[in-house]
Amino acid sequence: MANRSRVLDAGSTMEPEPQLSDEQWLLIADLFPDNPPGPKGGRRRKLSRPCVEGILWVLRSGARWKDLPKSFPSYPTCWRRLQRWTELGLWQKAWTRLLRKLTNLGEIEWNESIADGMFSPAKKGVNALI
Repeated sequence: MANRSRVLDAGSTMEPEPQLSDEQWLLIADLFPDNPPGPKGGRRRKLSRPCVEGILWVLRSGARWKDLPKSFPSYPTCWRRLQRWTELGLWQKAWTRLLRKLTNLGEIEWNESIADGMFSPAKKGVNALI
């Protein structure tokens, strides 16, 4: 039985690449603070950066949450943080900061853009002007 569970748990043993550079993380780190333990103590919460990295890994790879590599915090932890940070609007703030940095560096060509119809479906028979 032990061999069977080992086979079912077989996955990539390679460490995933970081999703954010240290410079990118420093631009948004204050949005995702690490909370100290409460006055009653308890288990220490997972750090925010590994959770952000895990969330980005899932979103970029398209993998299922339960396929999150073991080098990240558990998938329920990452999923809960995603939900909480979404409710707080932190992703929009982080995205804005990172885009502002790229704009200031001249790395974004705002005259060109690409739309992916998967995220903005067109209704049949409706003319949409952009």
